[in-house]
Amino acid sequence: MENQESAVEAATPVRRRWPVRVLLASLAGSLVLGGALALWAADEPAGQPPAPAPGAQAQAAVRAGVPAALPGLDALIGEREAYLRTHPKDARAWAVLGAAYVEQGRRTADAAGTFPKAERALRTSLAVRARGNAEALEGLAVLANARRDFRAARGFAEEALKTQPKRWTAYPPLIDACTGLGDYKAAGRALDRLTAAHSGPAVRAWAAGVYRDQGRREDAAAALADAAAAAQAPAEQAAYLERAGQLAFERGEPDAALRHFEEAVRLDPDQRAAQAGQGRALAALGRTSEALNAYRVALQRQPLPQYALELGELYESLGLTQPARVTYGLLRERARLDARGGVDDTLVLGRLEADHGDPAEAVRLLRVEWQRRPGIEVADALGWALHRAGQDAEALRYAATATDREHGGTVRSAPYAYHRGMIEKSLNQQGPARRHLQEALRINPYFSPLAVREARTALAALGEPPEVEVPR
Repeated sequence: MENQESAVEAATPVRRRWPVRVLLASLAGSLVLGGALALWAADEPAGQPPAPAPGAQAQAAVRAGVPAALPGLDALIGEREAYLRTHPKDARAWAVLGAAYVEQGRRTADAAGTFPKAERALRTSLAVRARGNAEALEGLAVLANARRDFRAARGFAEEALKTQPKRWTAYPPLIDACTGLGDYKAAGRALDRLTAAHSGPAVRAWAAGVYRDQGRREDAAAALADAAAAAQAPAEQAAYLERAGQLAFERGEPDAALRHFEEAVRLDPDQRAAQAGQGRALAALGRTSEALNAYRVALQRQPLPQYALELGELYESLGLTQPARVTYGLLRERARLDARGGVDDTLVLGRLEADHGDPAEAVRLLRVEWQRRPGIEVADALGWALHRAGQDAEALRYAATATDREHGGTVRSAPYAYHRGMIEKSLNQQGPARRHLQEALRINPYFSPLAVREARTALAALGEPPEVEVPR
């Protein structure tokens, strides 16, 4: 009893105050809000039952595996903690608390503060009831995915499905885990089982991710549109709109992406991935002051290393080298904090070192990551790091893996095509280099404020293909 009560006390949330040390330049301008809920309730017709309390809404979302609003999560966590102090043998309540912590940590990027508490709560749930506790196993799978420990996530999800074969909510973390490990065929099989077991907006959203990885962009966009239209709560709808914005940006449509991101933020002002997406789209549209401000707001409230990398590169593209260096330093600091929560940021650190630090260190980091999760995302990053370190022959093998349909590289990615084209250019393979650089700019002519310039410069240096007389 004493151990369980101390676990609850250890799981008590603390206020988070993020020291964001980003130097502002003279250009000062990414799965429901209390105010939004109040407006929603006020708009209900007379005689209708009142909307559920935020904690109840968050609990329904957490148990269904869909995005929940931050205020609701805070309320749910407080309620579960208070309840468990007097009911420490309730395994389901421990599992709900652990899942709520995972979602809270994901939404706030406070891995160090919330993920250890999530793990303690979920493992306490298993200790209270080991047999048949699929809910706790599923929570551990979601937590492992958030930490990018995809092998552990796959094991937990598969164990949850063995315990309860009809538990559809265990399939999404299994899909995430298989994708993270580069096992795209297994991810497709898991999606087939998911769609056979359940339907609804969450399923459509997970299907969209698999379609995107298969290169089926139109199907992915349609699935996300359906998911957003059928979402049950503003936070859930905002999350699907943010993913739709990502997809539109990858297609080279910044105007459409910006509309999706703006609507997502309107529905859920805590949707920081959409605010970072606004920065990405605004930069592509030449609205750099607004882009800088959007990135800074997102980074203040959800300080993910990926946002810091994107903001630093935007600063660099504007010639603001000192703010860029400060932001890259913030990235490294955030990665160190994430590590305390068990989160693996090796991939983004490798990308940072390859382009803005020590390429040899990037190669070392990414070789280890490739052994842990040999997916196309890591293949692309390792290939690029090898190129930056002057090892182009080996680099091309990884770049080909990231873009070769036979190896799962079916994603139509401008950065992947750009990286392969630049490696081929270094190897004096002018025809393939020209083809892949043109493909990158055709897929998305705004994919990076720095790399797009390099791609255009490289294409100009390659010139037009030589005229070859066609044999009679």
